[in-house]
Amino acid sequence: MSKNEFICDCNIIHEDVVNRTLAKMPEQDVFNKLAEFFKIIGDTTRTKILFALDENEMCVCDIANVLGMSKSSISHQLGTLRRMGIVKCRRDGKEVYYMLDDEHVKQVFEVGVEHIEHRNN
Repeated sequence: MSKNEFICDCNIIHEDVVNRTLAKMPEQDVFNKLAEFFKIIGDTTRTKILFALDENEMCVCDIANVLGMSKSSISHQLGTLRRMGIVKCRRDGKEVYYMLDDEHVKQVFEVGVEHIEHRNN
């Protein structure tokens, strides 16, 4: 395929398509927050944490053992994920358990994994 095959050479603006798209276009703040969301989950360590939490709710010690990392580094990453509303926690006595924040986060993560696994087959 030549590079030019991907360039639109029409001179007609499809006004109905443009107007429908503009009518549904969210405010800039939504795009900023969406980009930040994907930037936060785009870190390999945080992605591994999300995978672990997609399987089970876990405490920092368990996550650290699964990932072979220090509790301190896991705690730091969990703090970032919690501030962004990607994970949440619950206390049970002296232990704190982390889990994905809600079904939306779970779905976004699982669809992403499914997409990558499908592309690799």
